[in-house]
Amino acid sequence: MDPLHLHRIAVDAMRERGLRPAFAPQALREAADARLQRGEKGGDIRDLRALPWFSIDNDDTRDLDQLSVAEELPGGVTRLLVAIADVDAMVRPGGEVDDHAGVNTTSVYTAAGVFPMLPEVLSTDLTSLHEGQERLAVVVDLQVQRDGSVTGSELYRAAVVNHAKLTYDEVSAWLDGTAPAPRQVAGSRAMEAQLRLHDVVANGLRASRQSRGALNVKTVSSRPVFEDGRLVDLRADEKNRAKELIADLMIAANAATARFLDQRGFPSLRRFLRSPRRWDRIEALAESTACACRSSPIRSRSMPSCARAAPPTRRPSPTSP
Repeated sequence: MDPLHLHRIAVDAMRERGLRPAFAPQALREAADARLQRGEKGGDIRDLRALPWFSIDNDDTRDLDQLSVAEELPGGVTRLLVAIADVDAMVRPGGEVDDHAGVNTTSVYTAAGVFPMLPEVLSTDLTSLHEGQERLAVVVDLQVQRDGSVTGSELYRAAVVNHAKLTYDEVSAWLDGTAPAPRQVAGSRAMEAQLRLHDVVANGLRASRQSRGALNVKTVSSRPVFEDGRLVDLRADEKNRAKELIADLMIAANAATARFLDQRGFPSLRRFLRSPRRWDRIEALAESTACACRSSPIRSRSMPSCARAAPPTRRPSPTSP
């Protein structure tokens, strides 16, 4: 398909849904002027630049929005810090960029390309957590127990520096033992220890979440492949160990953020998961595989959990009947 035609389809689809596919000239000028701003310092901003932060993302990602670092504490506790790019620090409240972001509320991903929520000078440059660059971030500070449960959390702003930009494929292959360590890891025992500790913590978080009834739903997704601006292929976006690691960290960080907002009575948008239909059939299926369901999904506020793992050949399907 002609890439220009594909782009027009995406633009029309956005407009039909009340979204803005392009930035107003004033918004672009306002974003460019952000280069002249001096970064915030002092006040309630903590200086965490010396910590061994790192990012894991796709090879071609330019808008890096997450870093993490972990520290082992006494008693089997791990302190896990997840830093999210503080893009709001570079956007003037009530300005043109703020207005555009308020309408779209998110970046829009289409086969024709990405329509960013913020102009690229902000999203892929001034607020992106690039390796070696000092940036402001909102940090979610978690206390994770040996069993993966989160027993404490706090949120605050901080200055951070990404000390290693890593990719999903290289980290996953190294953790699986099928490839050598990434360049930034091979030369740093501290970074190797960080990745090993992250892997352990992520596994604990996942196990704890699944013990409370979370489902591991496998879906098929794809990534568009462009050559000279033309869409030439759609390739399967396979899950791997590093992608699951980052997903586990973000789920924990999102849950802590939701609790933070709820405790302070601050309004926020939530995804509401309805009680599954035919719960009696789910109970019967679970019982046939040596699993035990809670008597009511509403009282437990979660999906069913297994008392013990079912045999692999008789594992219930994650798809609702």
